[in-house]
Amino acid sequence: MLAAEYVLPLRWASDEGLADLTGYLGDLRSWVDVTIVDGSPAPLFARHAVQWRGLARHVPVGQRPGRNGKVRGVLTGIDLARHELIIIADDDVRHSRETLAAVVRALARADLVKPQNYFSPLPWHARWDTARTLLNRAFGSDYPGTYGVRRSILRATGGYDGDVLFENLELERTVRAAGGRVVSEPGVFVPRRPPTFRHFCSQRVRQAYDSFAQPARLALELCLLPLVLFPSGRRTRARVVLSLSVAAVALAEVGRRRAGGVRVFPPSSALWAPAWAAERAVTIWLAAGRRLSGGVPYSGSKLRRAANGPRALRRRIRGQQTD
Repeated sequence: MLAAEYVLPLRWASDEGLADLTGYLGDLRSWVDVTIVDGSPAPLFARHAVQWRGLARHVPVGQRPGRNGKVRGVLTGIDLARHELIIIADDDVRHSRETLAAVVRALARADLVKPQNYFSPLPWHARWDTARTLLNRAFGSDYPGTYGVRRSILRATGGYDGDVLFENLELERTVRAAGGRVVSEPGVFVPRRPPTFRHFCSQRVRQAYDSFAQPARLALELCLLPLVLFPSGRRTRARVVLSLSVAAVALAEVGRRRAGGVRVFPPSSALWAPAWAAERAVTIWLAAGRRLSGGVPYSGSKLRRAANGPRALRRRIRGQQTD
């Protein structure tokens, strides 16, 4: 057993993935202590309690502020954790003992550790979204569905904001604002199950909205559609589209080759980058419309803030320390 806590926040509307997750928990329990923080409706919660008895500690979401259910679930798990070292993972993540051990080892020199997710299996829409992962890797690092974190750093900050949409970036920025060390491990590859096609479609504008927390990226993405639409002449427009497509493929290939990514990202992965870039060129403007209308719908309300800026987080944490 690894001396770490595995915190799995979830909120399900159906039990479509129950058998797969239950099988995974059967392996997981022999490697690490597991806490599932379940925000599902009461009938599903009761079914999960029966199904997962003996596999994991199964608890409801605690009374935490914020409308982002995942953040409240994570912080409930942090409060209940039996270990200093914690692995946070979405319900579609599938760690092996080797990847868990790699994250635990990295936490010896860090306060937050970022491994790398990849989709397994790979239906066409997962290949499409893999292009986003590769471009993120080319420019720095991706934002995975699993992190390693020290319990003490989040207890010192009082947690992180539960009223933002881009909760992974908020977590990273909060740890950095508290003086913690964030370590990226782009060569620790952790598989995750792809979303359903319906869920994939529902996430396109919501993912684009995350760019409002990253001004440089936002400016670049907002420029894509005007670059294609406004050049005069069909030939000029075709040259612009071709140049942008070649650049997208080249950058995605840089991300694919980084830190041994060729082991898990197929050679064709980079070829999907122009399609993803074309999608983002449109959805970023749809996200801008959502911004003007009050934010992205989330659990019956709207979240307007993608994530807090580093300066605001440092001020908040300094204020807590002086109090």
